[in-house]
Order: sequence, then C-alpha cells, then structure tokens
Amino acid sequence: MYKRILAAIDGSQAAKLGLEEALKIAQAARATVLAIFVAEHVAQMVDVGTGLIEEQATATAAAEAAMATLEDARALFEQCNVRGLTRTIDAYGEDIVTVLCRVAEECEADLVVMGTHGRHGIRRMLLGSVAEAFLRRAEMPVLLVRRERNIDEIPSNL
Repeated sequence: MYKRILAAIDGSQAAKLGLEEALKIAQAARATVLAIFVAEHVAQMVDVGTGLIEEQATATAAAEAAMATLEDARALFEQCNVRGLTRTIDAYGEDIVTVLCRVAEECEADLVVMGTHGRHGIRRMLLGSVAEAFLRRAEMPVLLVRRERNIDEIPSNL
C-alpha cells in the first residue's frame, strides 16, 4: 500500500485535480502526502537600465504564487484530515523533471501524482509536457490526472 505520496503542484487547475486525487488515495491508505512546488528561474532578457527592478518584481510575484499554492494545499490537507507536508524547491537551473525525479527518490515516494493539461498536437510539441517526461523517467508508480476541458476548448468538429 502507499505510505508516501508525492504530489507535484504548480497552481494550475490540473495540478489541483492531481492533489485532490492524491488526497483521496492518502485517506484510503492512511498515507502522507508531500506537495511540492518547483520554482523555476527562467533566464530573461532584460533592459540593463531597468532589469534589476523588473527581475525582482518577477521573482516576488513567483514567490507569492508559490506560497499561495502551498497554502491552498495545506488547507486541503486539513479539510481532508490527511497528514501532509509542503515544500518549495528551487530548481537552480535544473529542469523541472530532473528536480521531481530527484525529490521522488529522496523522499522514497511510493506514488507520484501530477496533473496534466492534456495538450496535443502543435501545442504539445512547442510547450512540451513535464508529466510525459516525468512518466518516461520515473522509477515508481505515477498517476497522471488530466484536467477537465472547458466546453469552448472542445474542437467544433466533434
């Protein structure tokens, strides 16, 4: 049975659905959930004259988003009466998949749960898929939870 469940969260609806599934499993198995937010610092082209201020504002906004996401996770832990921990992990130049794989191994996760946006076609090719890349590299069971589509996202030819 699962004792340690790792849930990757990023503030998206897909990640929230993934966390909710992780909590359902944790309730049934009396497992602990570790919700992690990987903070990625993407290199940005900035104007030398104003770059420092813009970079600080971007970093502050990203930190606030991470804190809000983790606070939401803690509230869900309490609401579901599940033992849980939250962490923000700074990628320090590593890609998100590498960080997730390392953390999953370090915490000896029995299961990793993550949301996926369900992109396909050119959008998937251009944007990539953290969930797909993680699934290919993971050495433990992985549950992917696809976010629900809005009615206006469904192709009209269906």
